Amino acid sequence: MITEAVMLQVKQGMEKEYEQAFNKASTIIVSMNGYISHELQRCLEVKGKYLLIVRWQTLEDHTIGFRQSKEYQEWKKILHHYYDPFPTVEHFEAI
Repeated sequence: MITEAVMLQVKQGMEKEYEQAFNKASTIIVSMNGYISHELQRCLEVKGKYLLIVRWQTLEDHTIGFRQSKEYQEWKKILHHYYDPFPTVEHFEAI
């Protein structure tokens, strides 16, 4: 299992709209091959900061199966305009 971790900074004043858009976009990611689970957490100290955690069966399920899919294009269209700066995605595995 691979854990994708993404620190997200949403543009000021767009937090509620982003959360609604994320709920809509969640239907996309849950339908992908290799998807296990995800959660979005709101930071208590920094307004507009979120932590996205997605669990995938393999790294390729995310980097190829999702990121190179037509579904990802829809995900981008729904969510990417909320971010400033654009987030860095990192992958982790249990030891």
